[in-house]
Amino acid sequence: MEIQTFKNHIRYYTPHHFVYYPIILTFIVFSIYFAFATEDKLIWAFISALFIAMFCLAYMLRQHYALTLQNRIVRLELRYRYFALTWKRFEVIEKQLKDDQLFALRFAPDEELKELIEKTMQENLSGTEIKKAIVHWKGDYERV
Repeated sequence: MEIQTFKNHIRYYTPHHFVYYPIILTFIVFSIYFAFATEDKLIWAFISALFIAMFCLAYMLRQHYALTLQNRIVRLELRYRYFALTWKRFEVIEKQLKDDQLFALRFAPDEELKELIEKTMQENLSGTEIKKAIVHWKGDYERV
């Protein structure tokens, strides 16, 4: 597996991103085309609406369940790592940080985490700024 960095940390799920979504988008395009090009406009409009609903539901469900669990795990990991490094609870600091900041901090190695948290608190760094500030990227190879 390739070493993970800021530039390549986005992950794609091949069956969804490169199979299911292109197929369902093709069906949507053709059904919308047939809704305008044929005399059976009502049935094709209904079919188009079904395909659009299938696309939206598939995307929402896949993302929602996985990301909700992943977000919880990232928070727990940060709490554990911060406590292991400082012997202090992270929950007080965690409440002051936005989600994108918390989720960006997971890529910081232990050697950089404490200082990066302090810098984030002082300068209100965005998630992207935090990721760019990381010198030695700690890859998250098992995320959804």
